[in-house]
Amino acid sequence: MGLHLPRVDLVPQHTMVIGDSLETGGSFTQEHIYPATGEVIATTKLGGASEIDRAVTAAQSAFPAWRKLPSDKRRNLLLAAADIIEKHAEELAGLGVLDNGAPMSIMKHTPHVAAQQFRYYAGWADKRPGQVIDTWEGPAFDYATYNPYGVIGAVIPWNGPLFASAMVMAPALAAGNCIILKPPEIAPFSIIRLGQLMLEAGFPAGVVNVVPGGPEAGEALSRHSGVNKFVFIGSGATARKVLVSAAETLKPCALELGGKSAVLVFDDADLEKTVIPSLAGVIGMSGQGCVNGTRLLVQRGSYEKFLEMLRTTAPMIPVGDPMDDTVAMGPVISEAACNRILGAVESSKAEGTRVIVGGERMGGDLAKGFYLPLTIVADVDSSSSLAQKEVFGPVLAVTPFDTEDEAIAMANDTPYGLGAYVHTRDLQRAHIVCDALDAGMIRVNGSHEGFSGATPFGGYKQSGYGRLGGEPGFREFLQSKNIWMSMSR
Repeated sequence: MGLHLPRVDLVPQHTMVIGDSLETGGSFTQEHIYPATGEVIATTKLGGASEIDRAVTAAQSAFPAWRKLPSDKRRNLLLAAADIIEKHAEELAGLGVLDNGAPMSIMKHTPHVAAQQFRYYAGWADKRPGQVIDTWEGPAFDYATYNPYGVIGAVIPWNGPLFASAMVMAPALAAGNCIILKPPEIAPFSIIRLGQLMLEAGFPAGVVNVVPGGPEAGEALSRHSGVNKFVFIGSGATARKVLVSAAETLKPCALELGGKSAVLVFDDADLEKTVIPSLAGVIGMSGQGCVNGTRLLVQRGSYEKFLEMLRTTAPMIPVGDPMDDTVAMGPVISEAACNRILGAVESSKAEGTRVIVGGERMGGDLAKGFYLPLTIVADVDSSSSLAQKEVFGPVLAVTPFDTEDEAIAMANDTPYGLGAYVHTRDLQRAHIVCDALDAGMIRVNGSHEGFSGATPFGGYKQSGYGRLGGEPGFREFLQSKNIWMSMSR
């Protein structure tokens, strides 16, 4: 039985949004490989430095009027964006599957979550902060205002392009900025369509621009003197290059980078209820998520019992055709990713680990796609490569611990600090452990529940800096200005 191919006719024919122009041209052509079949299903025109330059010009031209637009009108446009995203939810979900092979069971929810970002930040559009400041040594009126930066450049990752775009766009636009999005060359479709929908929703020309492209376009955007702030979501290695480019104009940056998030399971946890949340990090997006819990730390008293529970549960997770609504896991992004992930598992065996389940490429109807099963590797040394480095695939590294302090030390002992997950019935322990963990987002007795527009999101250490989501996400796109006015006669 073959796989069902998503609707290729949904692929946008116009690949760029620059000003009010929908363009089909570009400096490069990219073949798009559908990860579920390993076959080329479309070609995309990509932009380079010249297209980025024109997009910056369009955004600069649009900024003065957009900044001065009454905040109630800007608020209403954000609400209109939410409405049109939901109106086209089925189309955007289909494009999301085409982008990276993520299952429709996940993608069908993504447009609605993206729409909620716009609705949440619509509420901030008319609530820009300000401050009156007390003065002394002479009468004066001193106040601070918060103003938009101007043109925001943003590079969006391939593993969650629609949602990531909404997390950046909604607060940036609400604050009065214009924006240029660079979708990933390997997963551009949903963001291209989102840019088109923003024009249809009534956003003025140049406020939202979309230029899909590769490294040349990304470097041109981060380096451009007409971009006033830069947002990068992706790997630490690329972020270092971004910072070098941005440094030429001393451009402020916000970075959301990698993670090696720990899941801590204490002996007093409800183990039955903890199995699926412990696996959620390697199920969701087939483990290809920066905040996914891919290190499992289990207290020794429950270690072997919990491993057995994981071993029996893992094969029950449905892996297969992304278009099958019952499937929870699809393929990984590429052939290279398959080889890299399996190589990490093989290398760990030399260090004495046990592969409890998985660890081999899937065959049968899935053989031509980039499919890996949920893989659980036990007895992983917390200082090993498998515990320290991002695998970015469906591999769960499991390590025992004895004490609370040891668990905290292990969880914090990586270069990353994006997420963490704690499972315990002891409320006091939960508070103590959460306070001690070096992570920007922590969940207790759950996995990814409760992620709303009001939730600040960002990392510690090499997981980046800056915040998206909530009030901090709004302030990320504003800069303060102090005004002192003498009242002396």
